[in-house]
Amino acid sequence: MPFLLATLPLGFLLLLAVAPVARLLAEGWGADGAAFWGLWADAYLRGRVLWSLTQAGLSTLACVLLGVPLAWVFARFAFAGRTLVLRALMLPFVVPTLVAAMGVLALLGPRGVLGIDGSGTPWLLIVGNVFFNLCLIVRAGVDALERVSASRVAAARTLGATPWRAFWRVEWPAMRPWLAAASCLTFLYCLSGFGLALVLGGQRWATAEVEIYTLVAHELALGQAGVLALWMLLLNGAVALAYAAIEQRLATPQRHDPLPRRAPARRTERAAVLAALATLAVIAGAPLLAIALRALPALGDGTAWRVLAEPATHAALWNTLRFSAMALALALLMGVLHAVSAQAWRGWGLVWRAAAFVPFVVSPVTVAFGLLLLVPQWTASLPLLVAAYALVAYPFIAKAMGAALDALPRHLGMAAATLGASPWRVFRRITLPLVWPALRRGTAFAAATMLGEFAISLFLTRPEWVTLTTLIHQRLGRPGEANLQAALVLSALLMALALVAFVLIEGRGQRPNETPHRHA
Repeated sequence: MPFLLATLPLGFLLLLAVAPVARLLAEGWGADGAAFWGLWADAYLRGRVLWSLTQAGLSTLACVLLGVPLAWVFARFAFAGRTLVLRALMLPFVVPTLVAAMGVLALLGPRGVLGIDGSGTPWLLIVGNVFFNLCLIVRAGVDALERVSASRVAAARTLGATPWRAFWRVEWPAMRPWLAAASCLTFLYCLSGFGLALVLGGQRWATAEVEIYTLVAHELALGQAGVLALWMLLLNGAVALAYAAIEQRLATPQRHDPLPRRAPARRTERAAVLAALATLAVIAGAPLLAIALRALPALGDGTAWRVLAEPATHAALWNTLRFSAMALALALLMGVLHAVSAQAWRGWGLVWRAAAFVPFVVSPVTVAFGLLLLVPQWTASLPLLVAAYALVAYPFIAKAMGAALDALPRHLGMAAATLGASPWRVFRRITLPLVWPALRRGTAFAAATMLGEFAISLFLTRPEWVTLTTLIHQRLGRPGEANLQAALVLSALLMALALVAFVLIEGRGQRPNETPHRHA
């Protein structure tokens, strides 16, 4: 029975993720492997890979330096709005990457709100990466600090340790594994990100993922693109393995007596809380606010309404909604089947559950390019496009559903079965109502991800299948202030659409201590 349940998601992963990677392996390795190793002899491609690693490292370091103090403040102090702020940290997971890129441009690009033109520099990309990934470090730090033993901290203070020394000797060692896991995840997202790098990096600071797209779409150099994609897949896989190893260590249950949060009493403590809130407002809120400020002139002179009334915008909106709806239905089916089969498959459940994270390891660019090589005759077909969309999103549902199934009391289902209920009736009447909130959360993140999908749309689309993300990219590629204003208005529309979809599906909201995974 578990194997039968796993048949559909297993075939889905093999066809949409494993087979394209195998095709890339054949393309990148070449006849004798010379092409594979030859990448490091090409100064240009070597520079792209090294820059990809450098920007990911700098972005991760910036997130850690900013995130650790923020996490300490949120873990140790109780103040009005704390829970709301922790929920607001989920905003980067909901906002499409292209919208975030437009926010950074509106803030620090040409004629930006701050009056600082950072275009042509690498810092725009790093700012965008920090916007997207700071919440990972903050949440990991808060979770770790809430598991620090209060008795150990009290013992250290009793023996004369200052608060600073108690932090380094007691709290910091407890935080390190959690921060290491979050840092691996942040590094992975920055390394495999596409939308931010394409818009904010430009040609001069293009990452390897952007270079793969350029080689395929503009130069038709499929051999070079295959080699580069294969190397990036290996690098992403190494980081993902490190993350999985650390996560397995953190999964070991540990008893702890957490420190209770207290209201900030001294002036320095109140200043620390205000500084933390201001930092999060600037990093997480300013780019999105900048979009609104830059789009306001378009509202005043009627440009916004002209853009929204264009047939191209209507077509892009329709394509975005229908592709996302079809992919969401497929992702729901695959995610639920994956989680249920992993729960029932005792012997291989852990391995099968880990298989749900394969789409997070393989970047959308790699998936799309692999499919382009594997089935070139199908690359402009609607079923393949929808399936690729669903591949990127269904791990959200599988992860949320799997965690909810793990938390279910087993005696409820056993009691129902004893009373004569069939497995289907047990699932429909007991299991599904209990896991429904988690399923809605996973579905909400999956929907927001598909609405903002960009890389797959660039590779596996037709001219008449333009989505909002590709339309924004087209506007950015045209000169003139009017096109920039139109791109900002379309970004605001896409952001509103993603937020509305998330709120309608997710409902009551996600608990503050839960963090999903996603592609950057």
